Amino acid sequence: MAFSQILDSWYTDFGRSLPWRGIRDPYRIWLSEIILQQTRIEQGRDYYHRFLDAFPTVADLAAASEEQVLRLWQGLGYYSRARNMHASARYIIKECHGRFPDTYEGILRLKGVGRYTAAAIASFAFLLPHPVIDGNVYRFVSRRFGIATPIGTDAAYNEFEALLLQHIDRRRPDRFNAAMMDFGSLQCKPAPDCTACPFAGECVALRTGRVEMLPVKPAKAKPKDRWFYYLHLRWQEAGEERTVMHQRTGKDIWRGLYQFPLLETDRELTDAELSTALQQFSNENFQFSIFNFQFSQPHIHQLTHRTIHARFAVAELPSAPPRIPENMGAFSMGQIKNIPLPRLIDRYLQQL
Repeated sequence: MAFSQILDSWYTDFGRSLPWRGIRDPYRIWLSEIILQQTRIEQGRDYYHRFLDAFPTVADLAAASEEQVLRLWQGLGYYSRARNMHASARYIIKECHGRFPDTYEGILRLKGVGRYTAAAIASFAFLLPHPVIDGNVYRFVSRRFGIATPIGTDAAYNEFEALLLQHIDRRRPDRFNAAMMDFGSLQCKPAPDCTACPFAGECVALRTGRVEMLPVKPAKAKPKDRWFYYLHLRWQEAGEERTVMHQRTGKDIWRGLYQFPLLETDRELTDAELSTALQQFSNENFQFSIFNFQFSQPHIHQLTHRTIHARFAVAELPSAPPRIPENMGAFSMGQIKNIPLPRLIDRYLQQL
């Protein structure tokens, strides 16, 4: 039996039912693919419905402010995905006259869309025969065909794509791609049950004892350590608690999200060092000295290329600071609920 036939038979019995499967709406498919980048399906499903409720069409998404989009995205991480998605929605409205691109090359022009996402949209929405290649597909194909080329490079993608183009069902590339992703996720897992695999008789990795060795992954760079010390000022005004926050700018992480005043250092500080540094920081920024801080326990926040070591220094004030810098503002707790925050700060606030 041919590769695609075996795969299709397995998919009939075990394929997943997902809300973005079996539809042809490119906007919804694109939305699901962007959300599911670096995100588990269980978590992404809720965000998918949340975004559709808020922005039923690409025009609705384009008309939203970036802050609205980031707030709705809060908790998913990799916020550049949300910013790119928002920019692409505006590109579709302005440059494509509201019509979603219907070619692989046109889809690739959307900001934040790479070869995998373009192939997924092209095949699911427009039945174009472009194979999808994600981590699950790499694992399955490398084992089944015994490919030892390190994944994660253009050379590897080209090699795997050329192979899959020989097997993709050109009548139903959407079903073929969905089956490939599901098979890698559900059957050919990192630690698979090869006895239940329909490809066991022809799997090169199983025959040569290399199931645990494939796919070959490139060495990962060690994440960079960064130390964030947040100053959480608290005071009462008009019967409501207030604090100082500002919006992150520039090309660093979490651009567009709000945070407490931040003191970043190149190493971990002792409590005594931190007290001295924060006193100087508050004098320079708020024109007053604070001598009593309550320090939180360390919070470790792991990003792909960075490890954030964070602590929060809480200072209770009798009234608003004498001066608040122009790039900062006083926010009530009610206002904070409606602005986008890094997950690290959102979790801290939820624990208070």
